[in-house]
Amino acid sequence: DCADNGILVWRSKAGEDGTRIAGNRIERIRAQSGGTGQNGNGVNLFRAASVLVTGNRISDCTFSAVRGNAASNLQIVANNGSRLGEVALYAEFGFEGAVISDNIIDTAAVGVSVTNFDSGGRLAVVQGNLIRRLVPYKGEGEARGTGIAVEADTAVTGNVVEDAAAVGIQIGWGRFRREVVATGNLIRKADIGIGISRDAAGGAVLVANNMISGTRRGAIRAMDHHVPTGPDLARTGASGFANITVGGNLAV
Repeated sequence: DCADNGILVWRSKAGEDGTRIAGNRIERIRAQSGGTGQNGNGVNLFRAASVLVTGNRISDCTFSAVRGNAASNLQIVANNGSRLGEVALYAEFGFEGAVISDNIIDTAAVGVSVTNFDSGGRLAVVQGNLIRRLVPYKGEGEARGTGIAVEADTAVTGNVVEDAAAVGIQIGWGRFRREVVATGNLIRKADIGIGISRDAAGGAVLVANNMISGTRRGAIRAMDHHVPTGPDLARTGASGFANITVGGNLAV
């Protein structure tokens, strides 16, 4: 029942922090002071490096369960979150290094977002998360109703995404795409299973050995921002794209 945020770790200058946030129950967090994400979060980190957020139960936040802004070497591990109004687990802006693993997210606009490559956001592992019920939400930037959205220097592996109104896993946003690997994920009942930014200026992408079930508009699609283009790459391959490799995926 907080007006703006649950737990804050904010620094005036970016630097090593090392705070551990563990074993808390955080719920009903509003954004009474407004803004586009600086308020309304269960855990909110700003410029604080090497923070561990683990074993927390976080629910009913206007924005995120855990939001790291310019928070390098961030670990978000084994948390349980539900009913989050925007991105549940967020690594954004000028960070380098994030591990987001073994979390459960039930009901959010986006499950996990690793974003803002244009501002230096890069280098992450998104692994072993269970994410479901991603609901439509009209906001700026990436598509909402998305399970996992990543941009640069990131491995996405062993996640389960179910019931995504838009995309199960979104790779890249326009030209902001570099060296992403998506392997061994299970995506069920999404509009589009995996979306890959088709911008020719983007870097290499490997999408392999994923199972994608029950999609409405294709298992793997090239994307122009929110808009799917061309055929289903799970069936045709990605030979028409210089930096995109798709193989060994099962669409059922």
